[in-house]
Order: sequence, then C-alpha cells, then structure tokens
Amino acid sequence: MTTSGSQRAMRDFSTDELQQSIGYLFRQPRLLDEALTHTSYANEAKDKAGKDNERLEFLGDAVLALIVSEYLADSFPDSPEGELSKLKARLVSETSLAHAARRLDLGSRLRIGRGEELTQGREKSSLLANTLEAVIAAIYLDGGLEPASAFVLRTFAQDLQDLREAEGPAGQQDYKTRLQEWCQRRFETLPQYVTVRESGPDHQKTFEVELMVQGNVMGVGVGRSKKEAEQMAAKQALEQAASS
Repeated sequence: MTTSGSQRAMRDFSTDELQQSIGYLFRQPRLLDEALTHTSYANEAKDKAGKDNERLEFLGDAVLALIVSEYLADSFPDSPEGELSKLKARLVSETSLAHAARRLDLGSRLRIGRGEELTQGREKSSLLANTLEAVIAAIYLDGGLEPASAFVLRTFAQDLQDLREAEGPAGQQDYKTRLQEWCQRRFETLPQYVTVRESGPDHQKTFEVELMVQGNVMGVGVGRSKKEAEQMAAKQALEQAASS
C-alpha cells in the first residue's frame, strides 16, 4: 500500500471511530470529512475537489450560539440579558471549545498541511475550536438541529453542570455576589445580613433575614437556610434598585 493509501485508510478508520465517539452516524460522511479538513491541507493537496472546513466553521459558530442561548434562556429564566451573554461567552470561548475538542481527540483525526504539522497544529487551541464548530455544522446539515443540539449538550455536559452549580440550585443566580458588586460601585461599602427570626422545628426551620446597606433595610428574605434567605433578600434588593 502506498503512503497516501495508508494515510487514507487511517483517516477512514478515524472517521468511523469518531462517529461512534460523538454518538452520531452520518448519512453523508463527506460532511464529516470536510469538517476535519483544515485549509492548509486543502491548499497543499493535489486533489483540489476536497473542501476545507472554513465554511462549516462559520455555520457551526451560529448553530452553537443558538443551542447554547436556548439552553441558558431555559435554565436561567430570571437572568437578565447581560448575565446570559456572559454565561454564553464563557461556554463558547476558544478555551472551552478547544478543551471539548481535545476530549473528543479531534486533533489526531484532522487533515492538516505540512506546515501546520511542523508547528504542532493539532494542538493549537484556535484550530481545535474551529474544527469542533465545523463538526457541529456538519451534524446540523446532515441531520438537523435536534441531533446537533444533542451532540452539543452531550459534549458540554460537564461544563453545563459546573455552570449550574456555580449559579446555584435550580439555576438560582448568586444574587449576593451581584448585590455586593453593586454596593461597592454605588456606595463603596458592603451589605450586611441580619437574621431577625427563626421558626419551626430543628429539622424544618425557616429563617428570615434583613439586608442592610448603610443602616437601611433594602431587602427581606425567607428561606429554609440562612444562605437561601440571604439570597432572597439580595434578590429583592436588586429588584428594588433596578426599579428606582
């Protein structure tokens, strides 16, 4: 078998293996092949019929943004647009995409030119992130939005879980942190939380907390724990500040 034949056999094997690892079987395998073809390879290859993945990368960026935006809007219904934008930017950053691409081992399956090979292009975060976006577009074109969404949510499952935990239970925002930042900007001081009442048996207590800023009560919260009550007080204070 010639060298080019060996490379083609290995590429076909990697493509089949990749379809198993991403959990999607292509009806049009050429789309996945295109997604894994870097422009440096297309420019150097003698066979000019093959396409590089730049157009798929462009489309994949938009598809990924839609899927992540919809997920965040559903998961954090009380979050303002600015907060959702920050969360989306964190999820679709080059660093996040490159990490996901490495988990899928996309680098070893890429077709890249000699120059990129010599400069360790398979490890470049920008190249890996772009390739993942191209794969997302390939799935979208081959099967539609549903399988593309399933792939994205599966690929970023751990990232999304970390995000939910950071934002609090059931998508609850960290209102205390937001209020603290607002108080520092507005008053150059920190809020204080005072527990004014505890009621109920030990196994089912209810706490009531007042939030004080410069000696004034800005919010009252009730919860099953002091932490929950403080969050609710901070939320009320933020809502009042926004409406004033």
